[in-house]
Amino acid sequence: MTTTATTTTAPGADARALGLAHYAARGVLEHVLARHAVTFQQQVALRAAVTADAPQTSDDLVTQVRGSLKTGPDDIRATFDELLAKQLLVADGAHLRPTDAGRALIAAVGAETGPISARIWGGIPAEDLAAAGRVLALVTERANAELAELTA
Repeated sequence: MTTTATTTTAPGADARALGLAHYAARGVLEHVLARHAVTFQQQVALRAAVTADAPQTSDDLVTQVRGSLKTGPDDIRATFDELLAKQLLVADGAHLRPTDAGRALIAAVGAETGPISARIWGGIPAEDLAAAGRVLALVTERANAELAELTA
């Protein structure tokens, strides 16, 4: 009896693979966010305010969120307006501050997504995660440079 060894090779990393991974993970997050009646964009904007070391002006937060979402300032300001209406952010003079409800929401989403993330990322060898992290950082840097050229 002859046995044949079969080997499987991992697909190469490319824009499609990155996109599929992003949208799969984002789909999980958006499912959790829907239970809290917030959108992905609202969560990104609120997280920026919650995790800031000091109170941020609207302009400061726009810059920070724009770096994450790659969308225009008007869209981001509309998202801030939605968060203000939901009382997850509050205007305090020139600053936007998260409310206790906003902080609680970010904590609740983190508590719900933590175990899911552990299942998704669990068991991946540390050296693979380190290599993926390096590649993703480089892809992000290059894509940001290309976007800057396109929008200059």
